[in-house]
Amino acid sequence: MKSLLKALLLAGMLAIAVPAPAQLHVGLNIQVGPPPPQREEVVVRPSGHVVWIAGYYRWHPRRHEYLWVKGHWGRPPRPHSVWVPGRWERRHNEWVNYEGHWETERVRK
Repeated sequence: MKSLLKALLLAGMLAIAVPAPAQLHVGLNIQVGPPPPQREEVVVRPSGHVVWIAGYYRWHPRRHEYLWVKGHWGRPPRPHSVWVPGRWERRHNEWVNYEGHWETERVRK
């Protein structure tokens, strides 16, 4: 797997950057943007300690298509953590995905 990633990096077909400590950007030269988000039914909240993480499209490189990942309830990893949704951005002639992630909310005193 490491040799494949190294070959893709050297060939210019894979770009990896970390613009923020907890955020990952992976570019795979995706030429077509994702479809509009699907409508989802938010199921009953199982407890007061969870946050709804909305569904999103993920690129499937072998199938060359977007696949829908259903929304779910997620437990924050630390107190005062907030969910930052992922997003797709058009950069020049490709689409880039910024993964959703948890960030620690700054507590105001």
